[in-house]
Amino acid sequence: MSRQEEPTLNSHALAYQDRSWPIRAFAGMLLAIALLLAQAMTAHARGAPDSFADLADKVSPAVVNITTSTTVSTSTGPGPQLPEGSPFEDFFRDFMNPEGERNGPRQRRSQALGSGFVISEDGFIVTNNHVIEKADEIKVEFFSGIVLDATVIGTDPKTDIALLKVESDTPLAFVPFGNSDVARVGDWVMAVGNPLGQGFSVSAGIISARNRALTGTYDDFIQTDAAINRGNSGGPLFNMDGQVIGVNTAILSPNGGSIGIGFSMASNVVTNVVDQLKEYGETRRGWLGVRIQDVTADVAEAMGLEKAGGALVTDVPEGPAREAGIQSGDVILSFDGVDVADTRELVRMVGNSTVGSSARVVVYRDGGTQTLKVTLGRREVAEGAVPAAASPDTPAEPQEMQTLGLTLTPLTDEMRAQLDVAPGIDGLVVTDVDQVSEAYEKGLRAGDVITEAGQQQIASLEDFEARVTEARDAGRKSLLLLIRRQGDPRFVALGVEADK
Repeated sequence: MSRQEEPTLNSHALAYQDRSWPIRAFAGMLLAIALLLAQAMTAHARGAPDSFADLADKVSPAVVNITTSTTVSTSTGPGPQLPEGSPFEDFFRDFMNPEGERNGPRQRRSQALGSGFVISEDGFIVTNNHVIEKADEIKVEFFSGIVLDATVIGTDPKTDIALLKVESDTPLAFVPFGNSDVARVGDWVMAVGNPLGQGFSVSAGIISARNRALTGTYDDFIQTDAAINRGNSGGPLFNMDGQVIGVNTAILSPNGGSIGIGFSMASNVVTNVVDQLKEYGETRRGWLGVRIQDVTADVAEAMGLEKAGGALVTDVPEGPAREAGIQSGDVILSFDGVDVADTRELVRMVGNSTVGSSARVVVYRDGGTQTLKVTLGRREVAEGAVPAAASPDTPAEPQEMQTLGLTLTPLTDEMRAQLDVAPGIDGLVVTDVDQVSEAYEKGLRAGDVITEAGQQQIASLEDFEARVTEARDAGRKSLLLLIRRQGDPRFVALGVEADK
């Protein structure tokens, strides 16, 4: 064998490795570089900013301090009761009212402080409604020290947003809104404002939570641990791109100071309100015209729904929903192509819709779904609407029945007046509730009126008993009841198994 044929398997392997080394080394270098870049990007995404100074310099010229003055009446309260003509009468009158204003309450000026931010170079300013509410005079101080008078363009107490306008000879610095829906828990944010009247101040933190609800119908708050105090109201909450993603509105505190739980109204709510205030001077929210409640697990089981979700319609007054065919007992699953998680979400979606627009509403009814087309009305016009329902007027029977922990009797005309039940509505009156029953735990009380059972109207004890029997025969664990208390309806799912 020639020397060229002598190499062993190991030498062949070594020779092969030697020839491939440049390729493998190059691939390894690329992998190392990729790993280093990934680590750097991760560190940049997760690490704290080196400084907020550049961001503060960028946005501060558009943030303003707001001072309001209000004339309020003061009363010294009731004075001592003296006999008419008493020699002390003039003395006490002058002592209690030293300025001699004897013909009415004294007037004094009250001042309040807040924050705001400029959203356009022509002088539109956003703040909180509670900052400027009932103010006789509003002054806006800019970062440069310039002070301008402001007028109110419009307010929305429901979201606590107000839009002001100042006149300036030169274009004003302003800040843009960002998309609050893409903000994530843990993102860095910066609040700027006028805390405790101390002037321009910056605080930083992270988003602690999203989609917080406090007390309002349209609440969508961003919770942050950035320090927010009195005087920060109406100021902006910025993301790291210098975009406003929230309007600082409220704090949760036992002592009135910041404890790291502040709330900013999300920008995607604010922008819709601001656009309407700018165009109309008022809000114009869509109105569906239903009363609703959340679908709990037991209500879902009683109705045959696969899971709890959507908005259960408890009443349908005159309005868009009734005209479209929506009925009490329907569960609204989808609005305008978007799934409805609960009542709060439905209210927000409808409110953000254009008045007069058409929307497709998917409802669950009688074990299946239906799609209805609704033309929305305007909520502000319809807020005083009184719910109405109609059903045959059946004479009440002087009977009583005990079932499911309830003592029931048919509704009479005399009871109808006492319990504030509208004409044309029939049902059974709860005269007593067993305090150890499920009915009592779920809030049923004497004086409640049951108008539906199993999503069918009832007018007699026999009707109710038949619905209970039907639920049991169908293997249901619960029976869905429509309860009215002082005219307000709500659904309650009551177990039927224990009463067999």
